[in-house]
Order: sequence, then C-alpha cells, then structure tokens
Amino acid sequence: MGEEEKQPSSSPPPRASSTATDSATPPPPAAPPPPSFDPSRMVGIIKRKALIKDLAAVYHAECLTYCQELLELQRKWNEPFIDLKPLEDSRKETIRPSKRAKKGR
Repeated sequence: MGEEEKQPSSSPPPRASSTATDSATPPPPAAPPPPSFDPSRMVGIIKRKALIKDLAAVYHAECLTYCQELLELQRKWNEPFIDLKPLEDSRKETIRPSKRAKKGR
C-alpha cells in the first residue's frame, strides 16, 4: 500500500467551482526555433543591405534637392513686390490730352 500512495494520480485534482480562468484561452504555442545559420544566405543579405544603403542615399539626395528648392521659393515669397515700371512712366500714362482744342489767336 505504501507504493500506491507515492505514485501520482493520473486524474486532475477536483475543482471547487467554475471560475473565469476556466474560460480563458490556452497559452499560445511556443514560437518555432529560428532556422539554423546558413552561410550561403549571407551573400544575399549583404547585397540587400548594400541596395538599401544606395536607395537611402538616393532618397536623401532627392530630399536635399527639394529642400533647397523650397527654401528658394520661401525666400522669393518673403521678398517685397517691386513694380518694374518707373514712377515717371506711370505718370505719363495717367495724363490725358484735353478734349477741347485750344483756340489760337
């Protein structure tokens, strides 16, 4: 009889009442182990990394170009508007000849 008491029972212990933990979802399965290291894949990884660096450099240069154009446009916008006509020319345009002819004596 002593051996029967030492062996664990195969049935789970009885539960006192139904709780919220009973309806809880089971824990997610463990993530699969990462694939083993394959040196032949390193070449592809290095090539992709170089392509990404090149692409980043192109985007950076393009961004700098756009920023410079924007800065020039902002400078032009902030400059005061200067009328290219001289004031004397504008006076001549506003003066009209008289409608009545002058009488000569």
